Amino acid sequence: MKIQPLYIDGRWRTTGDHLGVTNKYTGEVMAKVAVSGPAEVDAACAAARRALAESPLTPWQRYQILSRVSAAILERREEIALTIAREAGKPLKEALVEAGRAANTFRLSAEEATRIHGEMVPLGSAGTENRFAYTIRVPVGVVCAITPFNFPLNLVAHKVAPALAAGNTVVLKPASATPLSSLTLCHLLEEAGLPPGCLNLVVGGGAGVGEMLLGDGRLDFYTFTGSPPVGRHIRDRVGLRPVTLELGSNSATIVHGDADLERAAAACGRMAFANAGQVCISVQRIMVERRVLEDFCRLLVESAARLVVGDPTDPGTDVGPMISLEAAVKAENRVREAVEGGARLLTGGRRDGVMFHPTVLTAVRPDMKVVCEEVFAPVVTVIPYDGFEEALDLVNDSRFGLQAGVFTRSLDLAMRAAQRLDVGGVMINDTSAFRADEMPYGGEKGSGAGREGPRWAVAEMSRTRVVVLNL
Repeated sequence: MKIQPLYIDGRWRTTGDHLGVTNKYTGEVMAKVAVSGPAEVDAACAAARRALAESPLTPWQRYQILSRVSAAILERREEIALTIAREAGKPLKEALVEAGRAANTFRLSAEEATRIHGEMVPLGSAGTENRFAYTIRVPVGVVCAITPFNFPLNLVAHKVAPALAAGNTVVLKPASATPLSSLTLCHLLEEAGLPPGCLNLVVGGGAGVGEMLLGDGRLDFYTFTGSPPVGRHIRDRVGLRPVTLELGSNSATIVHGDADLERAAAACGRMAFANAGQVCISVQRIMVERRVLEDFCRLLVESAARLVVGDPTDPGTDVGPMISLEAAVKAENRVREAVEGGARLLTGGRRDGVMFHPTVLTAVRPDMKVVCEEVFAPVVTVIPYDGFEEALDLVNDSRFGLQAGVFTRSLDLAMRAAQRLDVGGVMINDTSAFRADEMPYGGEKGSGAGREGPRWAVAEMSRTRVVVLNL
């Protein structure tokens, strides 16, 4: 099996070490990818620094390159989706959506490249006479992008495309479990005319390659999606350099008694188990008004029962494997622990190797791990409440705050939730798991810092510079 090379300074480089990328459903090695060492990390950082100085792209050039990549992803959508399905275990129907979203993320970023602007600064204070001031936006420099396994193409797109749109260069470290989608993206950017050094890809574990990147002073900005402990470590290691951190959640959705229960149960049943629950905004906690609890639980279990669990490359599959056997066993143990602690299992709770079946729990306590921690598995808990204010308090009773959903027919309650919920996004008559790629995305509290979404990411990845003319 040919070893897939790294992409550094516009060249494809092999090394003396490699890792195997497995088909997450069959467990078979589907590809081998070169692993970076100190020499490759050094070369990638040096190339990015050099390209920043020697190969600056105009906004129009950035627009053209990113637009070409968007079109290329759409053209190769089925092929790319199959790669995602195999390396990440994501059902093909969801992988096709991800590929389409990645194309859209590049399109949106291309458009933002031509919209970067400053503003006039009125100077009216004493001593500012005869002066004229305005601001410009300049690139932050070299961006280090560290990406997760669960969206191996679109979350890479959300970091790489805005970084390039803002005029930066990039060193990319994808998740070791899913590097193939990133390699494909490097090929597409190369074909689109991106100059050497503007994007560099290194592969390796966090303890090795990750630590080298965090300690390299040539990197100016870090954007990371992953676990809270790693996010805190990155923030502590990089000092005063800016970061964008998306660190997950135990996202909640409120179902009030006046809601359309069938609509709410169908949406929750779908979005609690999408990508085997391995989504930062996956529906994990559902707060249901007590008077409709029994009816909602029945509808939710029926919705879960209709989902097809199996081979992710089968177009009919709804729930594929988890990313690893370790992850599936961890989910199984957490569910068992909850049941032994008094939780009631309404459906699921069964593991077949790397497959974990959609699971619904009720009669849970706030201190159970399936409630207070991020499960990152196809597991959802249903929690009753009596008054709407109680529901808001239950949602906020978390160290996370990424997104929340609210199902209600009352505009008053919807607006109250929008004001009171301590989260980055409130989805009315939808679940916590809704995300459009053009909207600002990020959380409060332990869910991270900064915002993604091309317009907001470009702002994060550029600096304001004031210019004053003394006339």
